Amino acid sequence: MKAILLSDYGDPEVLYLGQAPDPQPAPHELLIEVAATALNRADTLQRRGKYPPPPGASTILGLEMAGTVIGLGEGASRFKIGDRVCGLLSGGGYASKVCLHEEMALPIPDGMSLTEAAAIPEVFLTAFQALHWIAKLQPSERLLLHAAASGVGTAALQLARLKDAEVIGTASAGKHQLCRQLGASLLIDYTTEDFEPAVMAHTNNEGVDVVLDFIGKPYFNRNLEVLRSDGRLVQLAIMGGAKVEAVNLLTLQRKRLHIYGSTLRARALSYKIQLTQDFATQCWPHFQSGQLQPVIDSIYPWTEVVAAHRLMESNRNQGKIILRVE
Repeated sequence: MKAILLSDYGDPEVLYLGQAPDPQPAPHELLIEVAATALNRADTLQRRGKYPPPPGASTILGLEMAGTVIGLGEGASRFKIGDRVCGLLSGGGYASKVCLHEEMALPIPDGMSLTEAAAIPEVFLTAFQALHWIAKLQPSERLLLHAAASGVGTAALQLARLKDAEVIGTASAGKHQLCRQLGASLLIDYTTEDFEPAVMAHTNNEGVDVVLDFIGKPYFNRNLEVLRSDGRLVQLAIMGGAKVEAVNLLTLQRKRLHIYGSTLRARALSYKIQLTQDFATQCWPHFQSGQLQPVIDSIYPWTEVVAAHRLMESNRNQGKIILRVE
């Protein structure tokens, strides 16, 4: 099969279109012809040799895909040949074929294209895990969402809106309009404004109940300050650095704060199946109704994967960057 491969670790130019062995479906797996995949930060880190795939996962980049079922492993019965599905992967999405456990496959809603569906699995499952399973966001609570215009950010905005929670987002000024359309009540331009005083002024010094953060070091202490009593910080990435020099533990104790770190890729298959099924039950009908929708910044043919990775690393995208498999 065709696949995007690495000539070495490094800049986007190490990516090239080549040949790889066809995958073979294990029991209860689907063999899927991939129509589209999508970029994630993990792809850029793996490309640089900083995020190896978990044991047993494909070494090919790509954590999600949409396509058509073309083969069934022994015992697989939830889907049939020709069904359109999308799903979360541990790797292998940048390829023309991939295998996926049938319990992790999501049926693509009528009227939704394969390209659109490829923008759903990783960001919505990550946001759903963070908001529903970890933070347990409640109606009328306040959420501070960093990187609100990112793929996970745009998914989290929509999921919080369904919960009737208020969302305060940080994003550069050019991305504010999209975030408002998705339901943010206040947008803070992190390039020109300190989010801590802005959040406290907007909330009459009450603060927020939940913070979703991807930045890490430069935001950590300010995140603690804007959380109200019994607040929850969910750390999904550490793009700004991993080591915080000083933390006032009195703030943690006084406010009874909860701090969670989370990843998804290396979770056990059983965990990811349960997460997918819970997400399907609670959220999948909303894609059919249009209350939830994939947010796509741009679509590239996979022969232009280098340009797609450059765009992601420039931080200019709003929503997902799609690779169309050709």
